Amino acid sequence: MHLHIIGICGTFMGGLALLAREAGHQVSGCDAAVYPPMSDQLRSHGIELIEGFDADQCTLRPDIFVIGNVVSRGNKPDGSAKFPVMETILNDGLPYTSGPQWLSEHILHGRHVIAVAGTHGKSTTTAMISWILECAGLQPGFLIGGVPLNFSASARLGTGRHFVIEADEYDTAFFDKRSKFLHYRPRTAVLNNLEFDHADIFENLGAIERQFHHLIRTIPGNGRVIVNGLEDSLKRVLKQGCWAEVRSFGAQDSDLRSAGAAHDFSVCHGDSPVARVQWELSGAHNQLNALAAISAADHVGIAPADAAQALSRFSNVKRRLELRAEILVGGSEDKGSVSLFDDFAHHPTAFRTTLEGLRARLTSKQRIIAVFEPRSNTMKLGAMKAQLPWSLESADRAICHAAGLDWDAAEALAPLGQRAMTTHSIEQTVQAVLSDIQPGDQIVCMKIGRAHV
Repeated sequence: MHLHIIGICGTFMGGLALLAREAGHQVSGCDAAVYPPMSDQLRSHGIELIEGFDADQCTLRPDIFVIGNVVSRGNKPDGSAKFPVMETILNDGLPYTSGPQWLSEHILHGRHVIAVAGTHGKSTTTAMISWILECAGLQPGFLIGGVPLNFSASARLGTGRHFVIEADEYDTAFFDKRSKFLHYRPRTAVLNNLEFDHADIFENLGAIERQFHHLIRTIPGNGRVIVNGLEDSLKRVLKQGCWAEVRSFGAQDSDLRSAGAAHDFSVCHGDSPVARVQWELSGAHNQLNALAAISAADHVGIAPADAAQALSRFSNVKRRLELRAEILVGGSEDKGSVSLFDDFAHHPTAFRTTLEGLRARLTSKQRIIAVFEPRSNTMKLGAMKAQLPWSLESADRAICHAAGLDWDAAEALAPLGQRAMTTHSIEQTVQAVLSDIQPGDQIVCMKIGRAHV
């Protein structure tokens, strides 16, 4: 089968392309911005890439066009079509489907799907579960919305029965407004957390809770739903109905909880320790991710102690508080280094948990300089701007790259006083960091999309 993927360079569609190629299909694709590392990864697997969405791509005559949710209907200001290739596909009656639908029919069918959903931690938890299953010899397939450092690629078929997938609640395509995860039909579902996000497609938190309930409706009676016991939103989701076994984590009365520091903690079932996790990761959010992963592994027969042992060798996902450089600064008498981190945080809660986790590892004299760009659709709309001061409390300085926003970032950050400032270009942002840098500083760059660090 020849697939031509429209919007191939996103993490999900790029991963799907790799899976299709590994399964023996011919794959080509296009996107508006074809750049490394995804372009390099795709081309190394023999996948032809085309820049742009021109209609002449239809002359390739693939067996199926796979449409990413970057594609929409409508025209540009000059009257031309936003996606000429899509208009030609529709006008000529050519075969097309969505990425999640193709994945469900050709990759996931007949496998034990472990799906990880939630506002935060999906990529990390998906990578954790995949690594635990790998260490147990189960050779899982996986599709992760990031680059897992324990593996050589973000997606693979695997030879085992299990397939672990990051389950996004964003809509499927312009012609299918259901959440992506409704196509996956998991037997094990992890609900990590649930907050308001994706303000461009969801009116409120209740609308997202309804999609999570639709996911639960697809889980078989002999499946398992693994739920963060600290989340009221997920309790409301469960009250709408659940027909599978439910296991919770995180709360005092949950089936699994943690005791100890984020880098060294016991995993407890009730009052009894059943495993111990010792690793390099920081933050209470990663403790919760670990508990979710251990519970998912337990559902496929891996003992908590064995899962915890695997996590001791877990190397996280790229751009999750990833140390990118140690830079020497200062004069002859006070010379020292600063650390530069890259992080994919896109939501105020993610900002806060990332910075709190880092703060717990530092001395009282070390400063955190948080550099962020509100680039997700939700943040660009200003839906979360009131939470920004709260999210940045652990930072000694907060620098917002505010170019292109329709709301006043300086006004939103005013409660932080002199600790916060806004910039309107990459050059200004870099200069703002350099103007006050000192040995021992920890610079954390938080943004989605292509990293500038």
